Amino acid sequence: MCGGPGSRLDAGEKPLYEVDGVPMVERVLDALAAGGVEAVHAAVSPHTPRTRERLAGRVEVIDTPGDGYVADLGVALEAVGRPVVTVAADLPLLAGEVVDRALDAHAAGEGPVQVCVPAALKRQLGVSVDTARTVEGRELAPTGLNTVAGGPERTVLSHDARLAVNVNRPADAAVAEALAGAASGGEPGGGA
Repeated sequence: MCGGPGSRLDAGEKPLYEVDGVPMVERVLDALAAGGVEAVHAAVSPHTPRTRERLAGRVEVIDTPGDGYVADLGVALEAVGRPVVTVAADLPLLAGEVVDRALDAHAAGEGPVQVCVPAALKRQLGVSVDTARTVEGRELAPTGLNTVAGGPERTVLSHDARLAVNVNRPADAAVAEALAGAASGGEPGGGA
């Protein structure tokens, strides 16, 4: 999903925002390629024409109206069907093994999976918590990594810092930059 305007980030097209010198959308594509994803589709919108141009010919591009994440996701799902892995382009620390853990969780339950992190982890890292919900007494934040299929949705909890950093604001970008730089010498956060 790479069609958001990035207005909170205030730095042009959000998917093209660079973290450690690499556009976020490229980092997500690299993670998907390293994971067990068979085909990649990029859902773009009128808010992201340069992103569309950059990805055309490399992955299948799906044009959405840019009416918000949920509406644009619906358009994308109509185009590709289900089951499918969905990933927000603002997850610059995503890695192949993290994608594979979501795929494994999906396969284990054969239903949709929403991967969440503790909201406390996001706060500890110093990144924004825009959406959170309480599940079994714990405040959880969605990561932007999900599987979509038929059946009841399950929440999968991860403590991996790479999933906790969605770049929505300049302060989030600073944290992503620091962790991406640290990743050169080692893995930030750790496993699920």
